[in-house]
This record gives sequence, structure tokens and C-alpha cells, in this order.
Amino acid sequence: METTQQDAEKLAAAKAAIKFVKEGDLVGLGTGSTATFATKELGKMVQNGFKIQAAASSVHTEELAKSFGIEILPLGDLSSIDISIDGADEFTESLALIKGGGGALFREKIMASLSKKSIIVTDASKKVTLLGAFTVPIEVIPLAYQYVFNQIKELGGKGNKRIKNDQAFITDNGNFIIDADFGLINNPAQLSHELNQIDGLLAHGLFIDLTSTVIMSKGDEIIIFE
Repeated sequence: METTQQDAEKLAAAKAAIKFVKEGDLVGLGTGSTATFATKELGKMVQNGFKIQAAASSVHTEELAKSFGIEILPLGDLSSIDISIDGADEFTESLALIKGGGGALFREKIMASLSKKSIIVTDASKKVTLLGAFTVPIEVIPLAYQYVFNQIKELGGKGNKRIKNDQAFITDNGNFIIDADFGLINNPAQLSHELNQIDGLLAHGLFIDLTSTVIMSKGDEIIIFE
């Protein structure tokens, strides 16, 4: 797929998603290319007088939102979010996701957990029958790195420390990411549960029962999964 067509699909999905945002809402703003389109579109509305408050799932998203004049509240101070808009690396029709390609999975998971309505925006390339062609990002506290790495191996996964610019990728929280390949995942809920038992693992990129709606753009068509 040409990048331009993929970008057009991402923009169309983002525009469909922001129609769900009401004046006065507290909005969770996601991280990644499709979520960025949504933040920019909301930013234009705010510049035209639309009133919202927002929480951001990454430092990058926070800076982008503030550049449009969107008021940002600290995620850690919030007990609920009206609606969040984020992207995904893969999703199934049963609304199981892999997220974290951009490295913001921990904050994205907190944001989704706080959200009354969690909307995922994607282009058509992200829809799969089984999760797992995209590796599962795992945020790990550095002093627990080798332990977590070994535990992933025990679960049948092959892990690689994420590298960026020849150095270990560091998250906004100061942690490492292990990209873990479990092959195609027949039971994402079970794997999610097993990963949650590992000490030193801050968050993993399997999002189960955290999504209200996926808005997918395919060509000129908007397809909604709920």
C-alpha cells in the first residue's frame, strides 16, 4: 500500500473518531501516527473555540497537544477519562490488540483503563485474524531486565531489547522495551495473564477487554467494530 493511501486512511479514521468527542469532554490522546492525526484534528477544533481538556499518553503527544492550545491534565491525577482515541499495531474483530510499537504502552494502558469509551483508530493493514505477526512490546524496569527476558523465554517467547540509534530505547518512564515474538497467539487473554505474573515487567502490549470500538478506514469506507 502506498504511504499516501495509508495516511489518507489514517486521517479518515481519525476524523470519524473525533466525531464522538463532545464539548467539555476529558479526552485521552494516544501516541503513534494515526492517533497523531486525531490529536491534530482536535487541536484545530480547539483553536476554533471547541472546549475540551485532555490527558496524553506520551511526552511527544503532550507537546503536540499543547502546541494547539489543548489543556493537558496529568494522567496520574485522573480517576476517569470520558473518551480516549489511540492507535494499534494489530487488532482482531474480537477487539484484542497489540500496542506499543511507539513505546508508550504503559501510559496507553493506564489511559485505556481509565476511559469510559476507548476508541482505536486504524488503517486496514492493522486487522488480523490472530495477533502475533507484530511482536509484543514489553516495558521492563532495567534492574529486572535479565530476569524478565528469561521469563519470556520460559513462556516460549523470543525477546529482543529494543534499540534506537545504536542505543537501548528508553521509554518516557525511563525503562527498556523487550520486543517479544510468541508467534501467532491463539489465546491472547491467557498470555496476557501469564505476562502479568512476571515481577519487574511494568506493562505489556496485549490489550484485552480495554477497547470499546475500533474505527478502521479501508479505502473510502469506514468500518466500525464494537
